[in-house]
Amino acid sequence: MTDVKGESNRQDKPASEAEIPDPKLLELLVCPLTKKPLVYDPKRHELVSKAAKLAFPIKSGIPLMTLEAARHLDDE
Repeated sequence: MTDVKGESNRQDKPASEAEIPDPKLLELLVCPLTKKPLVYDPKRHELVSKAAKLAFPIKSGIPLMTLEAARHLDDE
């Protein structure tokens, strides 16, 4: 599907590709608690802070970087 300007929408891409965050964005993001780098886990589609033992979900290509949205890695 294309928009009025003839450009394709992200919705045209396969769901997995459309939801992958921009690699440049991932380079800039850090853990909101520790300020240390995050690791992208493509299997669980989340950003992991090993230092804080938290995993932040990615929904529709947008990382949810709040502590309320985070999953504790001890919960596994």
